[in-house]
Amino acid sequence: MIRTGVRHEMAIRHLTVAATVRLTPNMVRVTLTGDELTGFVSLGPTDHVKLFFPDPATGVLTTPQLTPDGVRRPTDAVIISRDYTPRAFRADAAGGPELDVDFVLHPSTDSRGAGAEGGIAAGEDANGGPASAWASRAQAGDPLAVAGPRGSRLVPDDAENVVLIADETALPAFSRWLELLPAEARITGILDVADEDAEAYLTHEQRARASIEVLYRIDGPGQLEESVRSLDLDDDTYVWAAGEANGLVPVRRYLRHELGIENDRLSVEGYWRRGVTNLDHHAPIDPSDPD
Repeated sequence: MIRTGVRHEMAIRHLTVAATVRLTPNMVRVTLTGDELTGFVSLGPTDHVKLFFPDPATGVLTTPQLTPDGVRRPTDAVIISRDYTPRAFRADAAGGPELDVDFVLHPSTDSRGAGAEGGIAAGEDANGGPASAWASRAQAGDPLAVAGPRGSRLVPDDAENVVLIADETALPAFSRWLELLPAEARITGILDVADEDAEAYLTHEQRARASIEVLYRIDGPGQLEESVRSLDLDDDTYVWAAGEANGLVPVRRYLRHELGIENDRLSVEGYWRRGVTNLDHHAPIDPSDPD
């Protein structure tokens, strides 16, 4: 199964907050707007943009600069950035183009001691961080800069069966998979979340699109691996999993090594890792067994 890659022109867009809406008790959607959104493109379910936040100490928003010689980063200012999945883009909105980005607001401690600030395409540290602090206070008119996405990986349009596994931080990408997969694809979803509040994130149409099992971490560890092991996976199944990296390591080992699923049918992504600030989501999810 091939997920076609598409490259996009690099851009750093200076935008402002148009509106915010609380989606669940711990998730908020920030809608960004601005003329610089013209030409924004995001085609894949797991695309990510880099958000640049104002320095909380000074309120100054600093970004790298695009020059003919490449990207130049100022050395005399604080740059604060995190990677997130763009949830939705509306080029033809009434007030101008709009971009939605969804944030998990604060740590949600569970029985494993895990907490996610909500890095949606790549994580924050488990003790909270600048992105959720900014999102919790965001108001119309606040500035934010967005870089990317640099590219998109499209959905495998020949997949007959798809398994999607996500925690709270990966719910935006999970939703995009549901919307972008072909109508004929059979979808199984597994949500590994703190409590029932996270279920409210999905619309009725999204819940009807897939057969979804919801696991609550408070019920104890090991449920996710057990649930994945119970699946009947055939050669026509594509599996995507994203969330807290440590918890996905045994899932990846089972899928990759015990079942022998090759990389063309498997993608396991660490969006955040307990105790690690601003995890590089491009890094191997299991450093002892990189692809």
